[in-house]
Amino acid sequence: TGLGVALDAASRGLSVALVERDDFSSGTSSKSSKLAHGGLRYLQQGEVRLVYEALHERQRMLRNAPHLVQVMPFMIPILTKDGVISKKIARALGSALWMYDLTGGWRIGKLHRRLRAKAAHAHFPTMPAEKLSSGYLYYDATVDDSRLCVAVARTAADLGATIVNRCQVVKITHDDHGTANGAIVQTAEGDEFAVSAKTVVNAGGVWADEVRTADEGKDPHSIRPAKGVHITIPWEKARNDIAVVIPVRRDRRSLFVVPWVKNADGTYRYTYVGTTDTDFAGDVDESQCSVDDIDYILEALNQSITTNVTRNDVTAVWSGLRPLVRQADGSASKEKTADLSRNHKVAVSDSGVISITGGKLTTYRKMAEHTVDEVCSRLGRRTKSKSKRLALIGGRGFDRSHLRGTHAHLAQRYGSELDRVLAIAAESPDFARPLIDGLPYIAAEAIFAVRHEMALSLD
Repeated sequence: TGLGVALDAASRGLSVALVERDDFSSGTSSKSSKLAHGGLRYLQQGEVRLVYEALHERQRMLRNAPHLVQVMPFMIPILTKDGVISKKIARALGSALWMYDLTGGWRIGKLHRRLRAKAAHAHFPTMPAEKLSSGYLYYDATVDDSRLCVAVARTAADLGATIVNRCQVVKITHDDHGTANGAIVQTAEGDEFAVSAKTVVNAGGVWADEVRTADEGKDPHSIRPAKGVHITIPWEKARNDIAVVIPVRRDRRSLFVVPWVKNADGTYRYTYVGTTDTDFAGDVDESQCSVDDIDYILEALNQSITTNVTRNDVTAVWSGLRPLVRQADGSASKEKTADLSRNHKVAVSDSGVISITGGKLTTYRKMAEHTVDEVCSRLGRRTKSKSKRLALIGGRGFDRSHLRGTHAHLAQRYGSELDRVLAIAAESPDFARPLIDGLPYIAAEAIFAVRHEMALSLD
C-alpha cells in the first residue's frame, strides 16, 4: 500500500519520499494468496461494496500490469455426501456466483458456468470421482505479488518519487505547534538523516501501530494481526490445471488450491494451498508457520484428494500477517479473523499523520487513492488520482504473445522489459544459466535486480 501511495502521489505531481525498512514486499505483500480477486466469500458476509470495489480493481490490475496479472479459471466442486448431493448447497452456490458476476465479475469477459462431473474431474483428477457430482467454473486472476510491488516502486520512481529501502523511520518529527513535519530515518549501517515533509503518511501494515506510537506517544491498538499460512507441494500430487476451491470441514471455511509455474507442455511445477486465518498475538516480526498450520491445510487437502499428501511432500511454506482493523474502541472482538471485514481505514492523528490500515492486495490502488485524497485535502491541492489507467513498468507496450514463447517465464516477470533481461543474459553464458537446477530463474535476473531494482543482498 505504501508503494501505491507513493505512485499515486507522484502521478499527481506531488514531491514524494518513501522509506521502506526492509526489501520491497518483504512484509505482508509477498505472503498473499497471489490472487487478484473480488473475494466470493465476502458476499456471504454482506460485503457487496467491498466485492464490487475489488472486482473493479482486479480489472485495473489486468490492464495496468498484464504481464503480472493473469486470468485464471476457478472451480468449486459440488460434492456428494453418502452419494447424495445437496440441491440446496448447489442452488446457493449458483446464486452466489450470479451475484459475483453481476457485481463485477463479468468484466473479465466470461461468466460462470456449471460443469458436469466428468469435466470437473478432468480439471482436478486427484479428487475422488465417486464423490464429485459436478462443479461451478468462474474466473478471477493470479498475481505475482512481489514483482507487482517492485513494478509499483519503479514506476513511482520513474515519476519522480524518491524511494529508499533498508532504512527505518525511528522518529516522527514535529514543529513547535505539534504538527508532524518529517521523520528521522536510520540506515542499515546505523547512520541517521532527517526527512522534511508537509505531510507524513503511515502505511506500515502490521507495523502501523509502531509508527503511530512514535507519533502519538501511546499504542492505539488499531491493528488486529491475522496469520495466513500457505504450503507448496509438487504439482503431481494435485494435478489441477486450474485453481480449485476446496472445503475445510473442520470450521466451514475453504482453501484455494492453485497451480503455479507453468511448463511448456501445459503442466505445472507446483501447487500451493492456503490460506489459514487465525489470530496472532506474538511479535509481528516473527510470524512463523507452525506444524499445526501445516496439518490444518493437509487435513483439508487430503479430504478432497486421493494422493495422501504428507508433511514430507511440502516443498515450501510462507506465513504472513494481515493488518486487519480492530473495532473502533480498540477492544478485541469475539469474531474470528476470517469473519472480519477486509475494508480499509484512513485515520488522521492530532499531529496530522495519515495512517492507512486494513484492506487487501487487490484493492491496494484504491487504498492509495483514498490516502492521497486526504493528503491533497490537507495540502489544499485539487487534483484527482491518475492511477486508474497508469500502466506499470513492464506493462507498457507489453506483447501478450511473449507469454506463449520461449521466454514465457521472463515475460511473465518482466513484461515489456524482457529484452533488457535477455541483453544481460547475452553478456556471458553464465548469466543465462539457471540459478537453481530445475527452476526457471536465471542469473541475469539477479543481475537485473541489483542494477535496476535496488537489490542489496542475497537474503
